[in-house]
Amino acid sequence: MPRATNAPASKRRHKSRLKLAKGFRGSRSKLFRQATEAVDRAQAMAFVHRKQKKRNFRRLWTVRINAACRTNDMVYCRFIEGLHKANVSINRKMLSEIAIYDEAGFTKLVETAKAALA
Repeated sequence: MPRATNAPASKRRHKSRLKLAKGFRGSRSKLFRQATEAVDRAQAMAFVHRKQKKRNFRRLWTVRINAACRTNDMVYCRFIEGLHKANVSINRKMLSEIAIYDEAGFTKLVETAKAALA
């Protein structure tokens, strides 16, 4: 009986893994073992960073809103509290967009929040 190897499947597996490692530096894109380790880590980090991206954007929006609030003599936490009491439901992404592109509109929101707190 002739010797049977797993060459076709191995070659396909190696090619697909090296294709994923395309663009990595040095042996990480050339050698199978290094490529496998690099791709595994890259995919793990991609998963983690997709989750962190959401946190980072929320932090960015909060900072922008806080900066805009302070120009209107108010702090972020009191502003959000005032909006809740005034039953104004605008998410932080939209609040930051309003703060950047529509200063007059944001000033009105701050006045609404101040009125609800008083």
